[in-house]
Amino acid sequence: MQEVVLVRIREGETIAYFSIKDLSAEAGIQPVGQPAAQSAELAKVKAGDYVIIEADRGKEYGQVISEAELVPESEIEAPLRKVIRAASRDDLRQIQENKKQTKEAIETCTQKITEHKLEMKLVDAEFSFDRSKFIFYFTAEGRVDFRELVKDLARQFKARIELRQIGVRDEARLFGGYGSCGRMLCCKSFLKDFEPVTVRMAKDQNLPLNPAKISGVCGRLMCCLGYEYQVYKELLKDLPKPGEIVNTKEGKAKVISVNPLKRKVIVEVGEEPRQIEIFYPVK
Repeated sequence: MQEVVLVRIREGETIAYFSIKDLSAEAGIQPVGQPAAQSAELAKVKAGDYVIIEADRGKEYGQVISEAELVPESEIEAPLRKVIRAASRDDLRQIQENKKQTKEAIETCTQKITEHKLEMKLVDAEFSFDRSKFIFYFTAEGRVDFRELVKDLARQFKARIELRQIGVRDEARLFGGYGSCGRMLCCKSFLKDFEPVTVRMAKDQNLPLNPAKISGVCGRLMCCLGYEYQVYKELLKDLPKPGEIVNTKEGKAKVISVNPLKRKVIVEVGEEPRQIEIFYPVK
């Protein structure tokens, strides 16, 4: 088991587990405004805190989006990197300065895209914590040859440039927002990866197959359709399907509707069709 927290790296879409095993007051961690007398409580970071983390090249920053938890190593994608420290005032100042420069970079990149007549839409950008790399996110219908654009941007910002093509679900994760449930989008708040979602999931849960009701702000099927699907799938295993003919005490009957949670099926029976309800106990 590893003691970890989920961290959203920079302001982007990447979420990963980071170890807090070695995070302690002795390591000099002291959140902004935290009295030194409370140093015994500094061994952990909490959701919402900005932290400095290990990255592929040097250090990065991120925001903790979960409380500390013990997770089996089998559920953690290697390599498991560490939270180095909670962000200091200087760190937070640099992060804010990076964000300010990012806004200017977006305007510059948008202008360069127009100059190069590229069929791509710039969605967002972010500066690495150590200011060595700019990452630009864009959407496009197909492949885009942006080599000349990268050269222009590298000369402009004197930094390594990375352009990433993303989909509409990634775009929703970057911008965030609220779902029809009234809560922050799952992809923005806690989801690590996008799992496949199908219309079958909505159908098996007796949800209306109205695109407006089962689609998220990204225009794709809502991720939450998959949260309870396995439960419904198990409960539906030995239940008849709508339209199926079943035997009842009153003769053959046609299944009209199925309620897997209540284990009840409504059927039509008799020459003058009337509806009756049949209960199927869990086996």
